[in-house]
Amino acid sequence: MAVSINDALAQFAAVRAQMVEQLRRVIIGQTDVIEQILAAIFTRGHCLLVGVPGLAKTLMVSSIAQILDVSFKRIQFTPDLMPTDITGTMIMDEGELEGRREFRFVRGPIFANIVLADEINRTPPKTQAALLQAMQERQVSAGNETLNLPEPFFVIATQNPIEQEGTYPLPEAQLDRFMFNVKVDYPSFEEEKRILAMVGKDEKPELKRLLSATAIVNLQKLVHSVPVGEFVHDFIVRLVRATRPRDPSAPEFIRKFVDWGAGPRAGINLQAAGKAFAAMDGRFSVAIDDIKKAAIPVLRHRISTNFQAQAEGKSPEDIIDALLKHVSEPEPAKYVTSAKKRL
Repeated sequence: MAVSINDALAQFAAVRAQMVEQLRRVIIGQTDVIEQILAAIFTRGHCLLVGVPGLAKTLMVSSIAQILDVSFKRIQFTPDLMPTDITGTMIMDEGELEGRREFRFVRGPIFANIVLADEINRTPPKTQAALLQAMQERQVSAGNETLNLPEPFFVIATQNPIEQEGTYPLPEAQLDRFMFNVKVDYPSFEEEKRILAMVGKDEKPELKRLLSATAIVNLQKLVHSVPVGEFVHDFIVRLVRATRPRDPSAPEFIRKFVDWGAGPRAGINLQAAGKAFAAMDGRFSVAIDDIKKAAIPVLRHRISTNFQAQAEGKSPEDIIDALLKHVSEPEPAKYVTSAKKRL
């Protein structure tokens, strides 16, 4: 018996609630961070987690890997890390016939479903670039061969925003490959008390595996099938275009504080994030509020502020907040009327 879309979404929402319940056994707080990571996973996206040391970024990713029945690899990025340490290398191997030698490719840690790139900005650009093809094309080139990465595949990278000595800022081309730039903030007073109580018990909860690789791929297809109305498309396009200082629709504060704005990939990721938030909530339609919810993590690393913004203490988040107030919401009724006229 075929399962209806509504039933599938209801089951998806239930599974998502179970995942959050499992994560709550080891992670205190960070509700928005967890939701954004899950949204990226279910839309085949990648995440960059930015936060000071000690905020459980690595624990969060490893815990998510535990509740998903998939392969997980952690790569600790260091200044001496080479590209082949990530992708793999060719070695000389003795063949079955005596005296015969041949090259064989030994796969690196990138050949996993979830790859944690810990402190990604600590390694030089040459090694950072080894992730580019993998993140965008989901492939790795080795000699004359191009090898496909397993499905599902996503990179979750961490970055320390404080310590800059001995680090290599990610190039804009690679930053743009991350669907979300997730800010991991300090816990609240009550959350920090609960963290101390949990650590004091010296117990390590066992997490239940909830989704296989096949199930995740099927859920990705379900999320992709969530429709997006024309009025939501209109809002996404107007929001993204308003971030560009040279666009006629850009408000004055964008021209004043921004050197360059977001490209089309930002709109694609906003749409995907909206679908994920709607599906995880059990809804078969994307609302404007879903797009607003995704705006800051999708846009904050795609907007380049200038010296004037820094001098006046304006962060990308401040500018995006102002932009969300400036860009008016379209009226759905207008699009329904125009659709009826076409019919």
